[in-house]
Amino acid sequence: MPTVNTVQSRKEQLAAVAAELFCARGYHEVGITDIASAAGITGPALYRHFSDKQAILAHVVLGGIDELIATTQRALADGDKPVPNQVDALLRRLATMSVDHRDVASLWRWERRNLSPEHQREVRRRSGTLIGKWSTTLRAVRPELAERDADLLCFAALSVFGSTAVHSTRVAKRRYTPLLIECARAVLHTTLPVEQRLTATQETAKESAVLRTSRKDELITAASTLFQDRGFHDVSMEDIGAAAGISGPSVYRHFPSKAALFMAAANRIAQQLEFGRLAVARTATCEADALRGLVASYIETMVRSADLMTASSQVSALSEADRAELKRVQRDYVAEWTHLLRTVRPELGAGEGRVVVHMALTIANDLIHTGRLAARPNLHTELATIMAVALGLPH
Repeated sequence: MPTVNTVQSRKEQLAAVAAELFCARGYHEVGITDIASAAGITGPALYRHFSDKQAILAHVVLGGIDELIATTQRALADGDKPVPNQVDALLRRLATMSVDHRDVASLWRWERRNLSPEHQREVRRRSGTLIGKWSTTLRAVRPELAERDADLLCFAALSVFGSTAVHSTRVAKRRYTPLLIECARAVLHTTLPVEQRLTATQETAKESAVLRTSRKDELITAASTLFQDRGFHDVSMEDIGAAAGISGPSVYRHFPSKAALFMAAANRIAQQLEFGRLAVARTATCEADALRGLVASYIETMVRSADLMTASSQVSALSEADRAELKRVQRDYVAEWTHLLRTVRPELGAGEGRVVVHMALTIANDLIHTGRLAARPNLHTELATIMAVALGLPH
């Protein structure tokens, strides 16, 4: 009879196999039989460990959060009051985890919306526990910070570590880990601006009251929001039509398929980013100035948009040509940032420059779409400051 430890070990092995398949193909493209076959067992044997595919995903995602919490507790175990060297020890452990377990970070980022409502609530609860521990630690080291500001900086640091999941750039671990530590430490020590201004969302809301949009644009906007909230696979043409105030079949008068709508939404984001880049090119006086302009442009665009460009690799319904085109657009955009950054910071290699750029972009993508942060009245300016710090731009 197998021991408890043997059963648990087998369960973890199955979860690891499933995680690899989910990352490679996407959650919706993997079945229980695929997981069982890759693990060398039968489907019924797999059900002895997990009730269904969703339970496997929950096990991996929640286990990853638990490991982050446990790592945090271990790093801060010595002494009643956290001190800077304990924070540095925590950052080192988190950076190592992020590089070694990019698959778990990827599933947390792209697939957690496929969890049951109960498991999604548990993800939010445990993530809140993690951020709470980080925030308390940060305020012990930086007592001048208000709790809400400490939370913001801790969310940004979490995005730095999570950025390992959004790109495929390979950098040697001995260099990648220090880059993550350096960026996260800088973000946590950011001095937030005090200037108050309307966010891009508020400015857009004022404009939208007087500007007319076409039905096609309304559908693209509705689809973008739904794809962001639910994921591509869980949104139907009927859902998109209802959000735009028309019937599902009427959507087909404008777009032949849901994939075509996704491409239209992603291409609109790409066009907005290009318009922003051209505007910066006309006014920037140096490379650092250009990067700051691109930061502001990116925030303005992403405040109004879902993170569809990066998510396109997860949409199996797209053709290979469409996925390749969106990847090319994204790669070219990141390359522009990387070229400018390496001019400002010549010590960075090409791969290192790309991963630093992805860290900064991920901070914007995450914080803009984090509900508890989106209502901050100064988020636009705060994000620009945090991203500039993450990039290592001179003050």
